[in-house]
Amino acid sequence: MFKKILIANRGEIAVRVAKTARRMGVATVAVYSDADRNAPHVRACDEAVHIGPSAAAESYLRAEKIIDACKKTGAEAVHPGYGFLSENAGFADALDTAGITFIGPTAETIRAMGSKSAAKDLMEAAKVPTTPGYQGEDQSVATFKREAERIGYPVLLKATAGGGGKGMRMVAKEGDLEDALVSAQREAKSAFGDDRFLIEKYVTRARHVEVQIFGDGQGEVVHMFERDCSVQRRHQKVIEEAPAPDLPAKTRAALLKAGVDAGKAVNYRGAGTVEFLYDADNDAVYFMEMNTRLQVEHPVSEMITGLDFVEWQLRIAAGEGLPLTQDQISENGHAFEARLYAENPNQNFAPSIGTLTTLRLPSETARIDSGVEERQEITPFYDPMIAKVVTYGQSREEALGAMRAAVSETRVAGLETNAAFLYALAAEPAFIKGDVSTKFIEEHEDALFAQTPAGPKQWAAAALWKRGDTLSDDNDPWDALTGFRLNRPRHEVIWLEHEGHPAILRLSKSGEAFHATLEPDASAAARREGREALPAIEFSFSGATGNDAMRLCVDGEDVTAFAAPHNDKLRVWIGADHWDIGFPDPLAGISAHHSSEGSLIAPMPGVVTLLSAKPGDAVEAGKPLLVMEAMKMEHAIKAPFDGVIKAYKFQPGDQVKDGDLLVEFEESA
Repeated sequence: MFKKILIANRGEIAVRVAKTARRMGVATVAVYSDADRNAPHVRACDEAVHIGPSAAAESYLRAEKIIDACKKTGAEAVHPGYGFLSENAGFADALDTAGITFIGPTAETIRAMGSKSAAKDLMEAAKVPTTPGYQGEDQSVATFKREAERIGYPVLLKATAGGGGKGMRMVAKEGDLEDALVSAQREAKSAFGDDRFLIEKYVTRARHVEVQIFGDGQGEVVHMFERDCSVQRRHQKVIEEAPAPDLPAKTRAALLKAGVDAGKAVNYRGAGTVEFLYDADNDAVYFMEMNTRLQVEHPVSEMITGLDFVEWQLRIAAGEGLPLTQDQISENGHAFEARLYAENPNQNFAPSIGTLTTLRLPSETARIDSGVEERQEITPFYDPMIAKVVTYGQSREEALGAMRAAVSETRVAGLETNAAFLYALAAEPAFIKGDVSTKFIEEHEDALFAQTPAGPKQWAAAALWKRGDTLSDDNDPWDALTGFRLNRPRHEVIWLEHEGHPAILRLSKSGEAFHATLEPDASAAARREGREALPAIEFSFSGATGNDAMRLCVDGEDVTAFAAPHNDKLRVWIGADHWDIGFPDPLAGISAHHSSEGSLIAPMPGVVTLLSAKPGDAVEAGKPLLVMEAMKMEHAIKAPFDGVIKAYKFQPGDQVKDGDLLVEFEESA
């Protein structure tokens, strides 16, 4: 066994690998960029080496810096985690030349599977079922149009070097093909340095199922059963489970055999995942790709097998072979993994950056794999994952119930997350039944994105947090710091705002209970801004604040709420849902955040990649004005109304900051 390994990654996977290595008595070396100088993965390892600026291209993607760090610290092997250099054949070759072990498959295997088109050719030769499509060298638009016509629409464009959903487009009709191909090629060139594509038949209601395999590099390959990763946004996984629900026994056996056959076809070494599409209507599975690394969702397979996959990786890389035979590997129970991201589901899952001012993750109901901590900044440089929430049960129902409980205990402030969306997924009746597909989010959009308006419970929690129990029912004028009316009950006023809608909350107290009247804000400031006020409502409540929770009784109903400052507002949680409530200054006039009409600002830091028009052009509402790349995704900035472009403030290649003015745009007369 190795005495010391270097982990060429960051975040939760680096922490995860370090934990297993420590248990096995293997010393670890972390690498870090400027942005990660104080990150948890640095402290999780025995040593740490600085490798450059925050941008991944100047640090985590620099193979020579990783190798220098190995030589400096005496690390005998490198665990690449996932992403970055984990599937880079050149990196594996460079390590081999330097006499350092790569904890993964051979460079030859990575090359063979790194190209989706070449991988598909190999799988067809090995008689692994593949999706009808075209993966030839001719990359002309005319060829893609001809092949799409042959295959039949809808079709799927996939970057041959792609992964993580980048460089992937579904095309429903011929008229959309050329624009989709050009856009996808641009994204693939930026992400992978390779703009070659293949085209496949798009299975309209498919499931994404995958087989976890391990090979010893000597011809022996075993599987760790399958996972279902069907629920996705932007072609990226959101929630995964093992085993796959409602998979016919015959189909499951064929799937597992195909996964092992795929591994044997390339003499696989280490941990890998063979991904398939399952067409339930025709009870058929089709090979999609092989990921030559440890997958993000590997914990669900660990939970049902009781095995440590990182330990297996280390043992195989050290030459010990497969720790168990197929007959010795068994499954038990069910597991789910939900990916907690810093993103806003209500804005097409746009990444959210900022400081984690509050971070509370479930400690007893779930396994948490995380590489961030409270007060840490989520930057635009890396994937915005906060944590993987993993739950287990003897049955699918038990594991899913544990997931709902775990997500309900998750509280993050300072930026946006998908926590409430994850709960909605886990509570959706169709998901509970296991009726999943890659179109699940689209099919259940109304239920998954439904928002509950703020009501008495939320207003009571906000008032209790703001005022506590300090409002006295004593009519002594010397105790009334906010004024009094002789022989009338004392009251206090709180100005509130929720989602831009203002109101005034008047509180009076009798004994232990508050009486509250929520009135529309008819102030001059609200009228000037043209904001619609919240409707009038009356309610009563009592409550107390504790270390981490508020216990309230609102109109006779007991409520547990949590609250924490969130930027310039208060974030209130009741169950898995949250509401952001502001306390505006009634004398402040027009809100500071009110943007000037006709200006379009950058929603986050990024790089401008394309100007879709030119100054003077008339553009219809909803049409793209420019495209920017941020957090590994392309974001189109669209016209908010019919208008004319007055000026672009940046050119392609320019770096922009959050809040920078991008375009001056004038509404059409």
